[in-house]
Amino acid sequence: MKKKVLVLVLCLVLTLGAVNFTSYGAQNSSDENVKITFMGWGTDAEIATYRAMIDQFEVAYPNVTVDYITVADNEFDTKLQTMIGAGESPDVFYCSIDNMMKYAATGNLYDLTTFVENNEIFDPNNIWEALINRYRYDGENQGAGSIYALPKDVSVFPIVYNVDLFKAAGITPPTKEEPWDWNDYLATAEKLTSGSGNDKIYGSGAYSLESAIWSNGAEWVDQETLTTVKIDDLAFIEALQWAADLSLVHGVAPTTTETQALNDYDRFKQGKVAMIGTGTWSLGDLWANTDFEWDVMNWPVSPNTGKSEIWFGSAGLAVSSVTKHPEAAANLAAYLAFNEEAQRTAYTNGQAIPTLKDMAKGEYQEFEKAPASKDVLIDILENHARLATQSRTFNQEWFAEFNSNTAAVFNGEMTAEEYCTSIKPAVQQLLDDSIEQKKEYSAQ
Repeated sequence: MKKKVLVLVLCLVLTLGAVNFTSYGAQNSSDENVKITFMGWGTDAEIATYRAMIDQFEVAYPNVTVDYITVADNEFDTKLQTMIGAGESPDVFYCSIDNMMKYAATGNLYDLTTFVENNEIFDPNNIWEALINRYRYDGENQGAGSIYALPKDVSVFPIVYNVDLFKAAGITPPTKEEPWDWNDYLATAEKLTSGSGNDKIYGSGAYSLESAIWSNGAEWVDQETLTTVKIDDLAFIEALQWAADLSLVHGVAPTTTETQALNDYDRFKQGKVAMIGTGTWSLGDLWANTDFEWDVMNWPVSPNTGKSEIWFGSAGLAVSSVTKHPEAAANLAAYLAFNEEAQRTAYTNGQAIPTLKDMAKGEYQEFEKAPASKDVLIDILENHARLATQSRTFNQEWFAEFNSNTAAVFNGEMTAEEYCTSIKPAVQQLLDDSIEQKKEYSAQ
């Protein structure tokens, strides 16, 4: 019932959007005193950074005023749907990669393909190849067809480690030429684990399931058609159990109970975990709230495959299909995503890696603040990062179902094999539902 109601609501939105779109066709946002709205989410630090970037945009485009609206991330999609349904869509808004197909299929996103090809703000050849293509949709497949959003940022998910603890234990971190495998990682985590009670220091936080599973050659869903759940494959089960056993068997990572009391990230900032996975969006916070030296490294390779893979993150900047000022709105999205001055503001505030390749490989590498090993971030982005599988499917309910009780594996109630075997039918059914939902939307 919930799915059918959502389809009906968005079909109504599509109809309204089609009417409004034709009404503004001849308008041009080069008119005097244009006002546009921009809606996003973020931490206080991100909001402050975007206010600064918007100020820069308004200096560059003095006839355009931007009304910046912020909404909590867990309320954002609901708020956006409500505004669209009421005919009050923001001119520019954050669009997560997970929701891009839904909004494009219902006609709510302005097609930016021609703008990207002819704009004067950025050179598409200077953007990370993985980025713009992620926001293409041809009615069937994400990653192909028209461009419906621009990447507001790019983030990778390295391992951040406590350099002071490494030095005290005489540990040399891995390099691109000599990466660790899982066995090396475990041995290091064991050396770094010490103490007890409130003085306990763990060698590792929770290990990235994406890295463990992909690096081991396994997948949640087959990659050719995205139609078949693969979580009961032996390589998948092995990777999940290995990640759980860091705590269950080896005691080098906090238990699920301990993590509920104090999460791995905060534990790391207190110097009580030596290695955690976290995104580059955390850089500014780590600058401000750690009193030790830290750096980044890549995820270990699986000893079975010799591969290291991890996901990269990106949210989009979309333009409403019913905006009355498409030129100004597209210029704002492009400025925030790619303008050199704006990108400098973003990275110096610790928000993300520059979306401009020449900046990332140039001045960003020389930037004085941590991490020292920024080349690791570039290497991950170019050679080891991939888009999460659930972001390539029309909805993510199947993935949420898989995650719904993985705690049972991590606290030892079930083995990875028992869990994956038992939950596979429900996950497959939800994936089937997602495929059918895409067909319904595409038929509108």
